[in-house]
Amino acid sequence: MKQHNFDEIIERRGHDGEKWNTYPTDVLPMWVADSDFRCPQPILDALAARVSHGIFGYTSNAFGAFEHAAARWMRARFGWDADSSWVEFAPCVGAALAQAVLSFTDPGDCVLIQPPIYPPFRSVTTRNGRYLLENPLVRRDGNYTVDFDDLEHKLAHPRCKLFLLCNPHNPSGRAFAETELLAMGELCREHNVTIFSDEIHCDYVFGGRRHIPFPSLSEEMADISLVAINPSKTFNIADFRTAAVISANKTLRTRFAAGVANAKLGRCSSGIIAFVTAYTECDQYADGVANYVEKNLEYAVARINARIPRLSAHKPEGTYLLWIDCRGLGLNRQSALERFFLEEAKTALNSGTDFGVEGAGFMRMNLACPLATLQDGLARIERAVNGLN
Repeated sequence: MKQHNFDEIIERRGHDGEKWNTYPTDVLPMWVADSDFRCPQPILDALAARVSHGIFGYTSNAFGAFEHAAARWMRARFGWDADSSWVEFAPCVGAALAQAVLSFTDPGDCVLIQPPIYPPFRSVTTRNGRYLLENPLVRRDGNYTVDFDDLEHKLAHPRCKLFLLCNPHNPSGRAFAETELLAMGELCREHNVTIFSDEIHCDYVFGGRRHIPFPSLSEEMADISLVAINPSKTFNIADFRTAAVISANKTLRTRFAAGVANAKLGRCSSGIIAFVTAYTECDQYADGVANYVEKNLEYAVARINARIPRLSAHKPEGTYLLWIDCRGLGLNRQSALERFFLEEAKTALNSGTDFGVEGAGFMRMNLACPLATLQDGLARIERAVNGLN
């Protein structure tokens, strides 16, 4: 496969994308978590070949390519010997989260989350008549850790049935260590709580760390868990709405699959083609994009801490998202912070409080972009901060 040019700048305005068509043209979008990189050529070629057939009837699963591709990626990239029979379809990880809530809890039950957290973790819980239990991550010296005493207390709630885990964690950037995952898993096992692990950012783990699929920890952990993956973040194909949910526990995956089937959440041929091609032909691209993003993260952290000292940032262990501490700006309300970035810095970032009250004073910045775009965004922010009284 030809080496990909991640420095290429592609005009995205006017092409239906949410990220580049929400704000005025003088605002640089660095918010929604899709990348500004062209997806791999093998995916484009496979889609073009399918389109050339000219017929788009209902999609069959007769060949099992989707399941084999997901299992192959887990084995090749993370050393988890997942069987293709463990793989179920979901339209996207967000829909999979919602289905997990419906499949493994009843109305009035409690679902545990770890804020600050990707907003759908909250919404799929409360909109479906369940209650939230929160185990906030603890911030120390710019890094986040799990409060295990609080976690055990929350898991002991008699109606806590499901733990929605995010690993790598969005927005904190934690890529949890094996010891942490095992400790969380043991507490869930003791209290009979099912774990649904969103691992959509699994291909972006840095600094010599490795991503650990939760069910790969042990047979005991595999028996209480499901994991959701999607090539959308790695290969910039979110629009194809195709994810996989994997579990070694037949009862768990059957319950999940029944919910997907009951909701008539069917497969789409273009999504399956993109998914299968990504996970069987695009390893080189995955390596390249992760390396490029890691350099972006290192550049951004160094520049922010050296040249914009009223802001603070630490290199995340995973994801392509930078969680920026903006409390040094002295803007007392989150709304003022949001306006500052949008109106003064002319950059669109995600507001920290979108991820919970723990995000007050923070903003989330998407660094999955060409270096020139990142440099533009940081220059805008630097000028705006220097202009503050």
